[in-house]
Amino acid sequence: MVPKLFSENARLIWLHCLVWVSIGIISFFSMLQADGPAKSALSALNSCAFYAIIVYGNINFLYPRFYQKKKYLLYLLSSIFLLVVAGLGRGYLSLFIRNENFAASPQWQGTSTHFTFLLAVTTVFVLSFVFRLAMAYFSLKQQSEKILLQQSQIELKLLKAQVQPHFLFNTLNAIYYEAFLEAPRTALLIDRLSDMIRYFVDQSTHETVPLATEIQFLDNYIALEKMRIQPEPEIVFHCTINDQQKIPPMLLMTFVENIFKHGIDKISGNNKICISLSENEHQLVFQTRNSLNRNAEPMRKQGTGLSNLRQRLTILYGNNFHLHTAEVQDEHFEALLKIPLT
Repeated sequence: MVPKLFSENARLIWLHCLVWVSIGIISFFSMLQADGPAKSALSALNSCAFYAIIVYGNINFLYPRFYQKKKYLLYLLSSIFLLVVAGLGRGYLSLFIRNENFAASPQWQGTSTHFTFLLAVTTVFVLSFVFRLAMAYFSLKQQSEKILLQQSQIELKLLKAQVQPHFLFNTLNAIYYEAFLEAPRTALLIDRLSDMIRYFVDQSTHETVPLATEIQFLDNYIALEKMRIQPEPEIVFHCTINDQQKIPPMLLMTFVENIFKHGIDKISGNNKICISLSENEHQLVFQTRNSLNRNAEPMRKQGTGLSNLRQRLTILYGNNFHLHTAEVQDEHFEALLKIPLT
């Protein structure tokens, strides 16, 4: 229970409550000397209730539903309606409370009183935008802290994974020289594995890596996967891009990994894979296409790998990327990624 009370969503709710409690207390004490505690408390509750209707009605309903969708006239008319209803409602409820509990004889509101109530709610309506900006800033700050925490955790995991890497490389080199004498093909695969591990240790923590390094990593991975598949799949890798450009590491790996994880049919052995890497209008275009594996176990529509990739792309590029996966004519599975090149 304690963690839920102080979760991110709960903290935002507590902040809202704190704001309204503060407004209520200020209203109460501003009227206390003239009206007394009971009347001041009821008036403060009445005002806070209608002010909340105006604020949340605007920032949670009218603004996103009309203004952000460029329905400006509807937004204007709806806002006027909200202000009139809330302003008059607050005024008449306040009058009802006064007449029923405190006034010696019934009192009625004049034109100037109506104008005062409408002016008050209009001011609150304008202040609702300030309130919205403050809440947006708080939410953005929470998201930034969460991202920083995630990055720290990832860096910690990477540091743990890099314990004594030179020992591992030296061991692989020793195995490589022994295997080279007996089985040159096995030695070549060990060399590729060593390159992949070195990429993980040395390059994956960098913000960007040369595209040539990323392509070499994919080549090594494909070579290792082909070794365990018989008959070997038919793989075509088209690359028509300047490989000296830089991209964040490990962005292209997910598509290729998913092919070998879910798209290889070991029963029929009919596996055709096409991978292409090109540039179009200052965008990197990475596309994979493989035959559907009809003997594969049912899998979720959105795997963890693709979800993580989409989340990472959002952090890196905001909305300035395109990621799409689909089955084509019930025969092939295609994946497409477009990211800006700098």
